Amino acid sequence: QVQLVESGGGLVQAGGSLRLSCAASGRTFSRFAMGWFRQAPGKEREFVAAITWSGTNTNYADSVKGRFTISRDNTKDTVYLQMNSLKPEDTAVYYCAAYRSYSANVASRLNHEYDYWGQGTQVTVSS
Repeated sequence: QVQLVESGGGLVQAGGSLRLSCAASGRTFSRFAMGWFRQAPGKEREFVAAITWSGTNTNYADSVKGRFTISRDNTKDTVYLQMNSLKPEDTAVYYCAAYRSYSANVASRLNHEYDYWGQGTQVTVSS
């Protein structure tokens, strides 16, 4: 069983930055894509960013493109989400997710594609 643990959330002012981390442990896939999703109270979970197993291709929601950067360090089994120019509407619980992938070119933005999920970390952006 693959386990994912997020960290790095907190409270920041609008315009500030945070870096989220997601550490994977347990059963290891030779290849798997990783993604970040977020969910605010009363709203549906939405896609934020994803990265292929190779780390060479990424996928971003329009709402975060140019502000957020996803990356991974496979030597540490860790994926990161660097969040800059944060806005109050970025406030949510952020979840790390993973699925086994054979593609080196694409990483899915669909939540039903992901098989493993972390418990989430709270990000709050004040105005």
